[in-house]
Amino acid sequence: MRPEDAAANSEFEALLKVGDIPPERVQRVRLEQSSLPLIRPQDYCAIIAGGSPFDVSLDEKKKSASQKQVENFFEDLFQQVVAEDIPFLGACSGNGLLGRFCGATISGKYSEEIGRAMVEITEEGSKDPLLADLPKEFEAMVGHKEACDEVPPGSILLVSSETCPVQMFRVKQNIYATQFHPEADADEFILRIEIYKNFGYFAPERADELIEKMKEIDTPVPKTILKRFIKRYCSEYILPADSFYELNDANVSKTDSSFTSGLQSNMSVSKIIIL
Repeated sequence: MRPEDAAANSEFEALLKVGDIPPERVQRVRLEQSSLPLIRPQDYCAIIAGGSPFDVSLDEKKKSASQKQVENFFEDLFQQVVAEDIPFLGACSGNGLLGRFCGATISGKYSEEIGRAMVEITEEGSKDPLLADLPKEFEAMVGHKEACDEVPPGSILLVSSETCPVQMFRVKQNIYATQFHPEADADEFILRIEIYKNFGYFAPERADELIEKMKEIDTPVPKTILKRFIKRYCSEYILPADSFYELNDANVSKTDSSFTSGLQSNMSVSKIIIL
């Protein structure tokens, strides 16, 4: 969803690296480009949507044709994803797009300057397979001009913070969104600072200052969340039908089948689609 090739390619490579995803397991689609292929979400074991400079809350009259194309695509995609509980992970823009689809207001009320943020796993979050046994508080990399004003209707809040209350939520059992970037490291954000310094995320003259601050940041926990998502929904990691999938998780009972929904239905497909 990034029209800027350098940023789009870097984010894609970061997702592969952090998620330990073999390139041959991936179909990549640049949604902001002129023509889109027909996509059936049922044909993939998981869907990942990354960031974008597009603002969902922008006045419709000011949105480019490319942005409208992306937003229309997701409206159609979410109709199927939510109805069938298809594994999905949206980061940053993916969070806003899913949140809006679910009925949340998206605005600049909880914007965060590019950098680090301390976030906290909620009580419900501590029971989720992607978050169980992780530190209750951890640092994450953020940088966004808009966010959900409230928890999207029908969803469960998993991670929150003082500066941005909706940092991660889940819809049904398999549909996730994070406001923070689980794929990013310092080098990734330094590149984005250079590319997006005139896009309104921060005052352009502060670019060098922010780049220096980036060099001190290390955020291993969000990367673990991304790794867990990939392992949970990639068919090669899914256990046989009579076994319950565990992530060394003492907080999820072996007899609790609530989080096995959707796993077996995806065992026959092996590719991930990254948007």
